[in-house]
Amino acid sequence: MQFLKITGLVIVVIIIGVGTYLFGAKHNWYGQHRGIGEIEGAALPGNIIKEREVTQALSAAILDQDAPKQILFGDLHVHTTFSTDAFMWSLPIYGGEGAHPLADACDFARYCSAIDFWSINDHAEASTPTRWAETAQGIRQCNARAGDVNNPDVVAFMGFEWSQVGRTPADHYGHKNVIFKGQEDADISLRPIAASGAASDTIRGSATIMDWRISLADFPNRQSYYDFRTFASEIRAVPDCDPALTSSELPANCYELAADPGDLVTRLDSQKLDYLLIPHGTSWGFYTPPSTSFDKQLTPAMHPEKQTLIEVMSGHGNSEEYRSWQAIDMVDKENLIANCPKPSDNYLPGCWQAGEIIRDRCMKAGERPSDCHVRAVKTREQYANLGVAGHTIISGEDAKEWLDAGQCQDCFLPPLNHRPGVSVQYGLAISNFDKGADKPVRFNWGFVAASDNHRARPGTGYKAYARNRNTEAAGAINEEWHRKVFPVTEKLDTPLPVTRESVWENPGFHLLELERQATFFTTGGLTAVHSQGRARGAVWDAMERRETYGTSGPRILLWFDLVGEDGATHPMGSSLDMAQTPRFRVRAAGAFKQKAGCPNFAADGLPADRFAKLCRGECYNPSDERLKIVRIEVVKITPQMMVGEPVENLIHDTWKSIPCDDQGAGCSVEFDDPDYAIGGRDTLYYVRAIQEATPTINGANLRCIFDEQGKCAAVNPCYGDYRTPKSDNCLADVENRAWSSPISLRAGTQLTDTASLELE
Repeated sequence: MQFLKITGLVIVVIIIGVGTYLFGAKHNWYGQHRGIGEIEGAALPGNIIKEREVTQALSAAILDQDAPKQILFGDLHVHTTFSTDAFMWSLPIYGGEGAHPLADACDFARYCSAIDFWSINDHAEASTPTRWAETAQGIRQCNARAGDVNNPDVVAFMGFEWSQVGRTPADHYGHKNVIFKGQEDADISLRPIAASGAASDTIRGSATIMDWRISLADFPNRQSYYDFRTFASEIRAVPDCDPALTSSELPANCYELAADPGDLVTRLDSQKLDYLLIPHGTSWGFYTPPSTSFDKQLTPAMHPEKQTLIEVMSGHGNSEEYRSWQAIDMVDKENLIANCPKPSDNYLPGCWQAGEIIRDRCMKAGERPSDCHVRAVKTREQYANLGVAGHTIISGEDAKEWLDAGQCQDCFLPPLNHRPGVSVQYGLAISNFDKGADKPVRFNWGFVAASDNHRARPGTGYKAYARNRNTEAAGAINEEWHRKVFPVTEKLDTPLPVTRESVWENPGFHLLELERQATFFTTGGLTAVHSQGRARGAVWDAMERRETYGTSGPRILLWFDLVGEDGATHPMGSSLDMAQTPRFRVRAAGAFKQKAGCPNFAADGLPADRFAKLCRGECYNPSDERLKIVRIEVVKITPQMMVGEPVENLIHDTWKSIPCDDQGAGCSVEFDDPDYAIGGRDTLYYVRAIQEATPTINGANLRCIFDEQGKCAAVNPCYGDYRTPKSDNCLADVENRAWSSPISLRAGTQLTDTASLELE
């Protein structure tokens, strides 16, 4: 009897204990706050920095580039697990390896990628007062280890990402990086400013993305899921700011929102801050509604003059190129009614392929061809009216069924579902005439590129390795977790009954093409600046001058100058009044071929275990041999001079293609444009230095298998999950490149004595 009592008592205790634990798990008693980590690396040896400077100066001298500024390389778009998506992809069920704090980014930039500058850009929507303060502390610590402030080994900039996502083309403005010149409290925003609407709504409700029962299903890794829920609850705990007050009037401990770029600028300006506002991922169709365009962002209320740089490429793809096709034909913008366009050269609309998928299923089900045709037409119409969620009308879909639908088939490393109306070329070609036909307002961007890495790894483009760490590729670790995370519906031969309202009212990750996007991720690009030294102020001044260029990853050297009649040169990024025929000079040298492994100074700079975790045995490790530049491409754009001018007639790509006789040290070419003086139109020019082809991660995107007519008959996607082995880097040969910032010329007057006049 006594035994039974003891046994019963034990059972009761166990039940209470288990019940208490489960109650605690559900209410997240066990989650912990994750901080910025600990920076462990010291400044690089001074001789390493000097050697880089001398080597570059010799390359410039060979190309007769006299008294050049230093070309420094950096990454202006880096995330840590202070960003919701970064934290999510770090979880074990997605193949993650745990937290990637800011300290990792500092050590990686210094020792693994060996870049000269970088910025932190965690999503403002996921920030809290505590995280913002910790981020600032981490940036200061990183800079404190950089050695001489006038000649630092690495400069770290403070910033955040404003991640706006509109449900419709009319209210979508996209993502902008905000970067501050200084690092002290007085130099940075009182708080990161989040985008109101879909992005902040989704992120503040992110706890619902991670069901508490996942921590029990993956019990050995439970702490990661507890910590994620704590992360989400910390965001929700921050009270909303009073929208009626300016940024400078608000308390530090509230959640501030900006509805559009104009509102964001107004709030930042009220704090009297020195900052850069950089649009990025502009044409990435993962979150951008089809038929979105840049036009609405040129109105004076949006302060387009504040957006002085633009990210032409990131690890999500290249946003440069304009195409005249559209994903949908919007016939009623007010009521969001669209038609599905027919396929055209180098473009298969996603809505069209959706109809073909349903037609094929219908025919296989034995239905009449006429009925299958009706279903296909209905599917196309429904897809066209569902924005970014068009693919959700297909049940039980497989990424391979879509072939290369929705993709720019002839673009260089395009993003998923490229949106031409928010491409860089389109933005440079349009004008706003609200101030009158004689005072057009235009974007006057300089070009940058970045990684957009979410694993605290700035500058990942130095080698094509570790796809699942150096790109954004992530996904379920096995089929079981894939079914749990992405439930698959039964395949139907009719479209699902999804209404437009359900899409516009319920934004979130479930509406996005999370599988196909992985095959478009690359290691991303780099920003290069022509700088008067390595100091923070010198790098900043170069960015303010727009004396910048972007690369698709390799450290290509590029100079692009307008040569005046008096022999004076005006560098990339210049804006000039000019009447006569312009003459330009381009000099370029390919990136150094990389040696395997890491240089000794890198291995010596970090503890062995940390070095192994961050660099994974491969660092920026240049040889003495450069890759060759094969040609220089010139793009000419004559921006709109009147309302309604067709943009496709204004973008001349490629206007000139000049072979490069590169014998191993680069090449120098010159060209002019007599038509400029005759035509009397404002014109801008930029160049691309094209490097010989090298293996590149996801260089072939969907890896199409073409039929005899050259059409994509099948695809072999490079998945981010278990279906593609992590050892497979999905390499394909690609002609990597560098994009100079444009030189903008205003017609009608003689050349002025300044290289920094703004286009009105």
